[in-house]
Amino acid sequence: MSDLKQILSNIAKAIVDNPDEVAVLQTEEDDDTVNLELHVAPDDMGKVIGRHGKIAKAIRMVMKAAANSDNKKVTVEIK
Repeated sequence: MSDLKQILSNIAKAIVDNPDEVAVLQTEEDDDTVNLELHVAPDDMGKVIGRHGKIAKAIRMVMKAAANSDNKKVTVEIK
């Protein structure tokens, strides 16, 4: 079983300038749905979202692939 929270945290820390300010909150709606909230420093918000949301889409795609291996659904919110 993969730790989705840790995977998202590692991805975000690799992208941003202030990796110490990366925080991920995980909540579970039911047995197979996981909600993740990614919090980064305001200066790093553009790096995580990317032009036209391309990086955010890529992060969500990787997280869905990781969750799929555990037969779960995941949503990622960037705040």
